[in-house]
Amino acid sequence: MSDDRPDAAHRRPDGVDDATVEALGKVSEALEAVEVARGHLYAFHRLSGTADLTLGEGVQGLRDAGHTELADRIQRDLVGRNVLEGRWTFQIMEEYDDGYYATFRDLERQAREELVGGRRHLYEAEMKEDRRTHGAAGHEARPE
Repeated sequence: MSDDRPDAAHRRPDGVDDATVEALGKVSEALEAVEVARGHLYAFHRLSGTADLTLGEGVQGLRDAGHTELADRIQRDLVGRNVLEGRWTFQIMEEYDDGYYATFRDLERQAREELVGGRRHLYEAEMKEDRRTHGAAGHEARPE
């Protein structure tokens, strides 16, 4: 590759200082943590739904085995129960996605647009430039 530099989308615009790139890097890092937290929240959603469906099968098994009173109690008190007051997990996900998550993503994007023309991962791109061995195979700035 003749131009072994990051592409324009991963180069700092003229006049942007180190402090700005570092601060945006921290904001981006925080968004990445929120993305992981969101993934865990979706895992909670999936596992809670699986647990409720499996519990329903267990209740039917108890009923089939003649334990009707216990099956009825579990069915009434637990199967389909809200995990938080008034909410199943899908409602938690929707509130999180539409509130905190959407606001976080929007403000992170606004900060990048206002300060560096929307460029993403400038801090990491500059870290890559500092850490890679220029000219060595497997250390290229970008794909050909």
